Amino acid sequence: MDNSSIRSGFYNDRNDLVVESMAGAVYSSNTLARLKGAPEIKVLLRSDWDKAQDGKKQVALISGGGSGHEPAHGGFVGKGMLTAAVLGDVFASPGVDAILAAILSVVGEAGCLLIIKNYTGDRIAFGLAAEKAKAAGHKVEMVVVGDDVSLDVAHPRGIAGTLFIHKIAGAMAERGASLNDIYAEAIATADIIASYGVSLTSCTIPGSAKVEAIPAGEMELGLGIHGEPGAKKAPVTTVAAMIATMVDEIDKNLPKEGEVAVLVNNLGAVSNLEMGVVIKSLMDSALSKRIGLIIGPHHLMTSLDMNGFSLSCLPMNTAKKDFLLYPVPDIPAWSPGVVPAMKEFDLPEGIIPTYAASENPGVYKTIKKVCDTLIAAEDELNLMDRAVGDGDTGTTFAKGAKKIVAELDSLPLNHPRELSLALGELLSQSVGGSSGILLSIFFTATATSMTNDEPWSSHAIAKGIDGVMHYGGAKLGERTMLDAMIPAMEAWDNGLGAATRAAEAGVENTKNIEKTDAGRSSYVPGDKLRGRADPGAYAIALVLKACLSLD
Repeated sequence: MDNSSIRSGFYNDRNDLVVESMAGAVYSSNTLARLKGAPEIKVLLRSDWDKAQDGKKQVALISGGGSGHEPAHGGFVGKGMLTAAVLGDVFASPGVDAILAAILSVVGEAGCLLIIKNYTGDRIAFGLAAEKAKAAGHKVEMVVVGDDVSLDVAHPRGIAGTLFIHKIAGAMAERGASLNDIYAEAIATADIIASYGVSLTSCTIPGSAKVEAIPAGEMELGLGIHGEPGAKKAPVTTVAAMIATMVDEIDKNLPKEGEVAVLVNNLGAVSNLEMGVVIKSLMDSALSKRIGLIIGPHHLMTSLDMNGFSLSCLPMNTAKKDFLLYPVPDIPAWSPGVVPAMKEFDLPEGIIPTYAASENPGVYKTIKKVCDTLIAAEDELNLMDRAVGDGDTGTTFAKGAKKIVAELDSLPLNHPRELSLALGELLSQSVGGSSGILLSIFFTATATSMTNDEPWSSHAIAKGIDGVMHYGGAKLGERTMLDAMIPAMEAWDNGLGAATRAAEAGVENTKNIEKTDAGRSSYVPGDKLRGRADPGAYAIALVLKACLSLD
């Protein structure tokens, strides 16, 4: 297939992608504006900025570069951070005219600081624009950030650590610091930032065919934010091991003592669930005792849809920490710094109930027989479930049975009500999926209508079944375990043999049910259900049959 005919990504015309995205950013913000005019002039700026007034007392801050790193850089335009951002096309430096237009739009008497990443295109384009602005009589300085420590090169790449400069310089400017002071602090700060990234995939440029440069099962360590090759490839390992490698490389570039701020940056496609594991692993790492501030985890400087993350570390003194914590409520893209601490409450009393073990040889023998039966039927039940569900009914029942067998000696076997509660608790703790929870509801609800020494009755079982129907949403005739439970309950007072036969008849009836509104079978076409028994109902019949064999 011709890749040129493939539309990859959400866009109208790939040539208008950045311009339209920038317009969307303005529409959805109360604080952004854009420069209008030529389409190659792609500049976002503070809508509240008046260079004649604000620029007289406050240094203007400008950053930018290629698009594809959102929210950087336009997402950090606002009070307390950037005054303007200049956007290039995807992974391409902006033009000199656009940068100069940004400078002239915001620079006032206090001057302007340009903050850029260490890429040749950015250095020369921003550098020429700075010289033109100086020639026109404006005070302009430029700081270049090269914080990537993964490669031992003379001119390291600028990556997410650049945002530390945005934040520190922004706080200083908001407080009225001079251009000379902000420039000096920015240069000194840039020199001590250390960043390192890892990814499982490269990135996809909208409108281009996906090219996967990282083989499946491998990760790339130290890669750039444009998909450039990293320091090395290695087999994918645990997050803890990844963090240990990254921290080791970063630590070589940090002073041996003192607090550090860590910016945890999602490069694009890592889920929030996984980023939580990144933070946990970071706080378990060798660096944890020195971490005085965490910024993130958040999308801060992405690489489109790259499935990776980066860590950026900055040694902190009191002033830097103060600047990093300076509030920027009008910039939602910024992740406020947090002093890391594990905050915990004790569990409420009774949430994990305890029971006094009691002996009853007959009950012990019955429960053991039932559990052994379910464990032995694991493969048979799974095979039945593959035809009508997700193929794990046997595993679910067997897992619960194994847990009960393991705890059998500690159960209150001589007290039916407490035993029901204990069985419900064990099942809720050990069995995943809806079946485990529904069985736990059955035992727990059954217990609520019993006194401690009262044996199971049809009334108590009916209460348990009512709980399953109420919370599970199914009813008789919908191919669930209720199709065996309900007939058995109705026949319970006639003896265990009658209850078992009723349950088995209920299982047979499920072979004729081809349409349901609840349970696993509701997602399966009727012709696939025809003639097949429901595995959940079959498991209930197996339980009763096992009990009957001991009667």
